[in-house]
Amino acid sequence: MTQRVYLFKGFERFWHWTQAALIIFMLLTGFEIHGTFANFGFEKAVKLHTISAWGLVGLWIFAIFWHVTTGEWRQYIPTTDKIAAISRYYSSGIFKHEPHPFKPTTQQKHNPMQRLTYLAILTLLSPLLWVTGWLYLFYADWASWGLSALQLEWVATGHTIGAFFMLAFLISHLYLATTGHKITSQLKAMVTGWEEIE
Repeated sequence: MTQRVYLFKGFERFWHWTQAALIIFMLLTGFEIHGTFANFGFEKAVKLHTISAWGLVGLWIFAIFWHVTTGEWRQYIPTTDKIAAISRYYSSGIFKHEPHPFKPTTQQKHNPMQRLTYLAILTLLSPLLWVTGWLYLFYADWASWGLSALQLEWVATGHTIGAFFMLAFLISHLYLATTGHKITSQLKAMVTGWEEIE
């Protein structure tokens, strides 16, 4: 028996898909800037990467405002409740078709593992990408900021490492999105807002 639960409001879905599109586009343009492949050409890739980054900044400002004013920020508070059961599920239970130990509700949309992952992205990965990206973008101003001793290679390496971590998250996120009640359950939830829960 399945139950339909309305999990994701319209703005959440808009924010999710717009953020995903911008991040994927920034990965493509960023890896081109890095010399991994050629698609747009270096100068155009730099310009598009910068425009996308500013677009993401604007989106995050709206998203932070929305999360604070609606109280949805509480969805990301980490918890250790059922963390061992969730870890066992993802490491072995999922391959044995065991039921998921966590059932999402409108009050608790994310399981403890998701909350910890999103917290790590918000507090570790995103700051690494934003700080190194900002420094890279304003390289010409380093001297006036007293950052002359900083090495551009370090900044570029840090930004690239962050990009690889973001790519790893994206791949695992896409895989885990297929592990719901049905292979499309979680994808449909992020399109319609409604998720079917067993």
